[in-house]
Amino acid sequence: MSNSRPIGVFDSGIGGLTVVRALTHHLPHENIVYFGDTARVPYGPKSSQVVREYAAQDTDVLLEHDVKMIVIACNTVSAVALDVVQKRAKVPVVGVIQPGAEAAARATTRKRVGIIGTIGTVNSNAYVNALRQIEPGIQAFSQACPLFVPLAEEGWTDHKATELIAKEYLFPLTLEKIDTLILGCTHYPLLATIIGKVLHQSVTLIDSGEATAVTVKRLLDEKNMRNASKLKPNLQFNVSDVPHRFTEVGERFLGQKLGRVHRVAGFAA
Repeated sequence: MSNSRPIGVFDSGIGGLTVVRALTHHLPHENIVYFGDTARVPYGPKSSQVVREYAAQDTDVLLEHDVKMIVIACNTVSAVALDVVQKRAKVPVVGVIQPGAEAAARATTRKRVGIIGTIGTVNSNAYVNALRQIEPGIQAFSQACPLFVPLAEEGWTDHKATELIAKEYLFPLTLEKIDTLILGCTHYPLLATIIGKVLHQSVTLIDSGEATAVTVKRLLDEKNMRNASKLKPNLQFNVSDVPHRFTEVGERFLGQKLGRVHRVAGFAA
């Protein structure tokens, strides 16, 4: 099998592009196929059973592109459906929960870690469980921040309203004297400046997408699966709804032009 085969990345929508951004930084020569299930976003409030069904379908889209690895660039899917993707894929699978938890465990000095994410991710306790497996002495404190997603997509990354909402969400975590905070949603890195400002820069922010990219790089090296070509990589973007909104917002998340975005048929909202 050729090492030039693409890495497959999927998310419920746009947020996973921050993971693609990190992947292209750490692995600038890897081809990538992205699928965003924009017809059925968001996954966060949906039941675990529905998310598991969606994850299986998302995986099938990527497998049609003969991917060599699948990255689940969605905290909700990583939390409740990692096993579904692993069984279906027959290629290495990396979620965002374990790399993010490992990075936080390395970063914390007082063993007090905060976690912010969607309602689904927080209710799953996936980060809390992962942290306890890595280091039982870590105390973890979770806070759902559902309004952060629409604020990031609107581009309100330096807006007074966003700062006020961040203060409201993060206040309980400041009372817990955390020294490390996991950004447990792929939208949240866009709000890192405001989050850091609210926390007075005294807390280390962990971007789970960045941590995931480092893990992917290590795995590709361990399995001798890196693309040897030094040519410009092919980045292909696919969505399940009309691509106009995805293109408009996605370029802000990715930090570069998306080019043509393809619509995948057969996904009903």
